[in-house]
Amino acid sequence: MKSKLLLVSLLAAAAGSFCLDASAAGRPELIKAGLDAQRPYITGELLVQFKAGTAAADKAALLRQVGGSVQQNLVRGGRGQLDLDRVSYAGNVAIETAIRLLQASPRVDFVEPNWVYQHDAVSNDPYYLDGSLYGMYGDATTPANIYGSGAGEAWAAGTTCSNKMIVGVIDEGAMYTHEDLAANFWTNPYDPVDGIDNDGNGYVDDIHGWDFAGNDNSTFDGSGDDHGTHVSGTIAAVGGNGIGVAGVCWKAKIISAKFLGKKGGTTANAILAIDYLSDLKTRHALQMPALNNSWGGGAFSQALQDAIDRAGAAEILFIAAAGNDGVDGDVSPHYPSSYDSPTIVSVASIDSSGALSSFSNYGAISVDIGAPGSGIVSTVPSKAVDVSKIKSKYASYSGTSMATPHVTGAVLMLSYLKPGKTALQLKDMLIAKGTPTASLDGKTTSGKRLNLGN
Repeated sequence: MKSKLLLVSLLAAAAGSFCLDASAAGRPELIKAGLDAQRPYITGELLVQFKAGTAAADKAALLRQVGGSVQQNLVRGGRGQLDLDRVSYAGNVAIETAIRLLQASPRVDFVEPNWVYQHDAVSNDPYYLDGSLYGMYGDATTPANIYGSGAGEAWAAGTTCSNKMIVGVIDEGAMYTHEDLAANFWTNPYDPVDGIDNDGNGYVDDIHGWDFAGNDNSTFDGSGDDHGTHVSGTIAAVGGNGIGVAGVCWKAKIISAKFLGKKGGTTANAILAIDYLSDLKTRHALQMPALNNSWGGGAFSQALQDAIDRAGAAEILFIAAAGNDGVDGDVSPHYPSSYDSPTIVSVASIDSSGALSSFSNYGAISVDIGAPGSGIVSTVPSKAVDVSKIKSKYASYSGTSMATPHVTGAVLMLSYLKPGKTALQLKDMLIAKGTPTASLDGKTTSGKRLNLGN
């Protein structure tokens, strides 16, 4: 189990260097590392966590030092009485300077960039009966592949999951009208489309979820939402309908939390998406054991890790793609999969021969398990400028993005079979029932691949 990091390092105070007080929270040495590595961020924006109870006037006075102002409150209240804001700062102020000046205030817990993330997929080319869906096979399925997820063996035993299971997909949007997905998209019974926020969660008419990139309830905006549609299909495409593909959990309901837009997604919107789904679970007692996160980039963010930990406190596992740089994540961390939060499951990709995919990150400490991620066929929208003319299609993509939803679907299946288990118990079961795999030995914490057939 990954231990929770608590200590904060003091940065060197050389002239012109990025220097913060040793008592500063938020792992400033990792923020510096991200800036030094030129990780992308939103220019002119920062995330600032103020001390609980800081008055608006005091915030305004502090932000005037950098020509800034509060643009949006992201988190307020809850455990520890958090007060996290997205703030602006003047364009002529260097980001290192803005962070140093704000972090020096006793009214501030931590300051960090608003990092930018991208999905973790690489395109390939264009189901169960013809041998294309190897990621769902096992050694006892027809067709068979011992390196598949084993989902087909569970189906053959009569376990196709349940429509009471719900999954949050944090990604691009997803095509909720797709022929193989439409029946499995969540329709919010607590907030019908009437222009009123009926359940009081701050999101009006969030019928299938919410678009945090566009700040509206339109969770499918066209052909560009192919990645979110693809991962959704691997988790929960309708099975047994004689159409297209089948997801690991044939009947689960998908809530779309769109935060990736044309230029990627920001830390601020990722936090809002995670907290939105955590709140839905606790507010309405939803059976939501996992969130799928097939994305990464940016650098360390204490604010994002805190949101992941809040989801963990709500008994939600955060299933995360290990990344597609082909590197050791223990040496070159990939966020969010490399956070040491205990409820994260970091997923590497294997191919149909059981080999670690050439693009997949790995890590004996930072990556938990492997799953099929090379040449995965799933649901996508067709290409069309007019959304009304988009049709249902299927395509093969590769990436740790594609491995991750196999594991997410497996968690849904486990939670259905073993009701009442905590998030950590589900994680332990998932890994304990995995199959030792040579290509993952020393490359993941478990040395195993996903195997629902066990």
